[in-house]
Amino acid sequence: MRLTKQTNYAVRMLMYCAANEGYLSRIPEIAKAYGVSELFLFKILQPLTKAGLVETVRGRNGGVRLAKPAANISLFDVVRVTEDSFAMAECFEEGVVECPLVDSCGLNSALRKALNAFFDVLTEYSIDDLVKARPQINFLLGLDELDHRGIAKKMPITAPAA
Repeated sequence: MRLTKQTNYAVRMLMYCAANEGYLSRIPEIAKAYGVSELFLFKILQPLTKAGLVETVRGRNGGVRLAKPAANISLFDVVRVTEDSFAMAECFEEGVVECPLVDSCGLNSALRKALNAFFDVLTEYSIDDLVKARPQINFLLGLDELDHRGIAKKMPITAPAA
């Protein structure tokens, strides 16, 4: 089984936002940190927003931030939102299955058990776990950089106007 690039970069985007806690993250900065296109990240942003994992702030000083604490976002939450299919064999797929053993095959049961174990492990790890496992993550992602005038690039999150 192989996860898609969409899932990979969704996790990375969430890690970036978690490491940048207290500030809005901008897609161009995230794209630069990971060497991926902004368009690809905008495409990934949509399902993450719809699932309530991130929220966006529009405007000149807008950006993206986690919609809930990083400790409350499991890897399974991300995978469930970004992967289209977990069909590991023909018998997992919807529709007509041509295998004559589909109802009595041990492979189906074994693969289903393996997939459930995979999901169980993903549930055990949060975005926060991934960020805390890398003490230098802010440096590695360029979050500690200053702009050419020596001013921090980060924009603090301000509370919405009432």
